[in-house]
Amino acid sequence: MDARERLIVGLDVPTIGEAERLVSTLGDDILFYKIGYQLVFAGGLEFARDLSASGKKIFLDMKLLDIDNTVASGVENIAKMGMSMLTLHAYPKTMKAAVEAAAGSGLCLLGVTVLTSMDADDLAEAGYSQDPHSLVLRRAEQARAAGMGGIVCSAEEATAVREIVGPDMAIVTPGIRPDGSDRGDQKRVMTPFDALKAGATHLVVGRPVVKAPDPRDAARAILSEMVSALWPANR
Repeated sequence: MDARERLIVGLDVPTIGEAERLVSTLGDDILFYKIGYQLVFAGGLEFARDLSASGKKIFLDMKLLDIDNTVASGVENIAKMGMSMLTLHAYPKTMKAAVEAAAGSGLCLLGVTVLTSMDADDLAEAGYSQDPHSLVLRRAEQARAAGMGGIVCSAEEATAVREIVGPDMAIVTPGIRPDGSDRGDQKRVMTPFDALKAGATHLVVGRPVVKAPDPRDAARAILSEMVSALWPANR
C-alpha cells in the first residue's frame, strides 16, 4: 500500500453538501474516507454508496454493538453496500457474529478496543478495572481469535498490538495529530510519522484536515510525512 491507501480522512461534517465540497477540494489526493454518526444521520449512507461507486474507499464507522442476530443482519447489509471497512465494539460475541455474517464479502471488520478520547480515569468511571493499555491488548487478542480483519486502537498501543495480532491484521489508529495541531478531545495521540513507525497500517485524520484553512495542503503535508515514515530513503 502507498500512503494514499493508508490515510483515511474523517468526513466529520454536519451536511452532505459540506462533505461533497470537501471531497471535491481534496480531489485525487485522498482515496479513503471515514463516515461516522454525524454524517450518517444526515443522509450519509447514500453518500457512502455514491463515493464507493466513484472509486473511493469507505471506512464506515458505526461501532456496532447489539445482540448477535441484530449485528449479523446489519453486517450482511453493510457488506452489500461496497464499503471497505466497518467498525464494531470488540466484544467477543459481537465480533464472532459479525465475522460469520461478513464471510466471503471482502469487508474488513475492525474491532474498536478503547476510544482514544478515554484514559484510565474514564475507564474506571465506566466500571473497568483495567487500564487502557491492558484492555486494548486483551481486546486485540479476542479480535484475532474471532477472525477479525483488524482493530482500532491508539497509536500508543500499536507496537504492542502488532506483537499480538501478527503481520496481517490491520491496525487503524485515530487520534492522529501532526505537530502543532490542537488535540481537541483526544487524550492518546501521535504524529503520522510516529504512528506508522509504531506499526499502524491506516491513520484516521479528521479535524487537522477538515478544519484546516486549506484542507488539500493539510492532507498533502500529512501524506508527505507518511511517505517519509514508509520510505525513509525518500527523506
